[in-house]
Amino acid sequence: MKQNVPNNQQKKKKKAGSLFSRVSAWLHLWLGLISGIIMIIVCITGCIWVFNEEITSITEPQHNIPVREQAILPPSAMAQKAAEKYPTKTISYITYREGKAAYVGLGQRRGGTTLRMNPYTGEIITATDAKKGQVDFFRWILNGHRFLWMPYEIGRPIVNYSTLVFIITLITGLVLWWPKKWNKSTRDASFKIKWTATIKRVNYDLHNVLGFYSMIVLLAIGLTGMVWGIQWFSKGAYWLTSGGTSLPAYNNKIASDSTATRNYTSFQAVDKSFHTVVLENPRSTGFYVTFPDTTSGKSFITLIAYPSKGKYYDHRNYAFDQFTTAKIQRGDFQDKSFEASSFGTQLRRMNYDIHVGAVLGLPGKILAFFASLIGATLPVTGFIIWWGKKKKQKKKPAAKQVAKATAERFSS
Repeated sequence: MKQNVPNNQQKKKKKAGSLFSRVSAWLHLWLGLISGIIMIIVCITGCIWVFNEEITSITEPQHNIPVREQAILPPSAMAQKAAEKYPTKTISYITYREGKAAYVGLGQRRGGTTLRMNPYTGEIITATDAKKGQVDFFRWILNGHRFLWMPYEIGRPIVNYSTLVFIITLITGLVLWWPKKWNKSTRDASFKIKWTATIKRVNYDLHNVLGFYSMIVLLAIGLTGMVWGIQWFSKGAYWLTSGGTSLPAYNNKIASDSTATRNYTSFQAVDKSFHTVVLENPRSTGFYVTFPDTTSGKSFITLIAYPSKGKYYDHRNYAFDQFTTAKIQRGDFQDKSFEASSFGTQLRRMNYDIHVGAVLGLPGKILAFFASLIGATLPVTGFIIWWGKKKKQKKKPAAKQVAKATAERFSS
């Protein structure tokens, strides 16, 4: 009786492990089939977007502006240059980037006209109008990546929850990949692609082996993508990484003091605020400036300084009163520098850079590119595996019927 106790425990563990594997296999199969096409689109557009700046530097040389030993035009001068050609449109923002044409937004921040202008001369290089369906290639790619070229309110949730499903398939895939016993044979099967094998075996290895090697990067990309799209996940992730602190709400109550005496015109206020930020961040390689809505007394000026070229996590965010140009404290984590922020806040600010791999520079982007490319192949190779098994299962009953008929023939 004593010898049966360990055996019974082993049987229970084996049964539980078998059940866990079957559940993982079922989830991996059907969740993969459900989200497959969507994730192919999301992964392919994602790996293209990773190198959007590098590619546009080559394909759009007219937007490369060599750095000069002279000051760039202030926001008001850029706005006046834009108004000469578009007198009926109101400027909303300007993005300055070192070595690049400035982005100047006219009208609505979404769906308006975007100009590319020389920041030293104010010359308009190109113009696109979203209302006329004019979007550049990478904006089109980004639209597909974020909401599948569907209406935003429909496509965005589909992408968000398909990404969640994809995360689950990665985790269940790791469960299925994990060998029951570790030896030379299982190590070779788990970590190497047997290129000399049959096409079916090579396809299986591409799914199994490449899926394992890319899993960590794909998990990082998928989880950071969910931070933007799924509110409960975003709050939960911040709570875990900040030691139980709730995610600070974006302070949308800050406003200019409408009772204050206007000391500056709108353009003067923007220029003065811009000058203040440039002096505080002399080494920054980019700036984002918004113009206040003069019809609203509460509207304020937003300025963002980007110290590191190609990275966004260490940006500094400012708000200024449109009447007095006094700094407005946001009262949230936007007020602090990256260095002064808590770990949870730092991780949240690094979200985009982790998502595209830029946090590790060029090597990180290369990793994100190939991981996304592999991610796009996983639904394809997985479907081929499933389809092959399905056909094999259909053949088995037919083979049994033939064997039975043969046996009956020879026995009669």
